[in-house]
Amino acid sequence: MAELYLVRHGQASFGAENYDELSPSGYSQSGWLGEYFAQAKLRFDRVVIGTMQRHRQTADAILDAMAGPQVEIAQDAGLNEYDFQALFAALGEEGLPQGLSRSSSKKDFYKGLRHVLQLWADDRLPGTIPETWHQFQTRVRRARSDIQRAGGRKVLVVSSGGPIAVTAQQVLQAPNAAAIALNMQIRNSSVCQYVFNDTAMSLVSFNSLPHLDAVERREFITYG
Repeated sequence: MAELYLVRHGQASFGAENYDELSPSGYSQSGWLGEYFAQAKLRFDRVVIGTMQRHRQTADAILDAMAGPQVEIAQDAGLNEYDFQALFAALGEEGLPQGLSRSSSKKDFYKGLRHVLQLWADDRLPGTIPETWHQFQTRVRRARSDIQRAGGRKVLVVSSGGPIAVTAQQVLQAPNAAAIALNMQIRNSSVCQYVFNDTAMSLVSFNSLPHLDAVERREFITYG
């Protein structure tokens, strides 16, 4: 069986004008992960990322720190995050539970996001959205199937929390609620390991941060 290392991008720029860019902490997380892979003597024969800037920056930082042979990076938009801003806009501030505002604090944002995702999964968002939950599920499944069929002994994939959660849900054949719950827990630069062939995939480990285990790096454990 081949091995798949599915990585969430490093910390993005939450609250900045351009969220789709790694923060200084995000670059550090990604570089340390690359160092860990190098120390573990991992060598990837394929690298696949989404088309978002934070995916590319994360992959580049990992590969630079590994200092190994050049590997071509393929892109697949199926690995991109859902448009959370469009989902919030479709609901409107008035649709959030009383006392919640997506702009008041990071804690409130994630409470609001959980609420919006549940409505999205239940097909109950009132406004216009760029894709349905079913369409999101379908594109993630298609991206995963393409990766499986393309093969490789060790494959690095860089994506976002939503597709990573849905991948676990689909592989485990879990309900939509599981994908939403997992999405809230996936940490920046975390690694999910799978084994696979062209028709099957099995989860080995989920949401691990071996490169941040040192006490002095605990402050770099982030979720956004």
